[in-house]
Amino acid sequence: MTMRTNLVLPRELVAEVDRVAGPRGRSRFVAEVLEQAVRRERQREALRAGVGMLVDRPGYEHWSTPDRVVDWVAAQRAGGRDPWQE
Repeated sequence: MTMRTNLVLPRELVAEVDRVAGPRGRSRFVAEVLEQAVRRERQREALRAGVGMLVDRPGYEHWSTPDRVVDWVAAQRAGGRDPWQE
């Protein structure tokens, strides 16, 4: 289902969108770009919500600082094994 809306945009931006989207492609193009932006914002929100959730949990000490994460990843890669297959 679609819904008609009214957006106020700079004239130059609309001209560029029309150039990129082609004839009669403005709505589709804008919808796709907005879907991508909303998806990115949801990912940001999820990442912010998860910040620090493993720091104080036993067994996840390697998540306590960025340096410890880097060291842990390097150790996992150096061992030649897949840490997800344990």
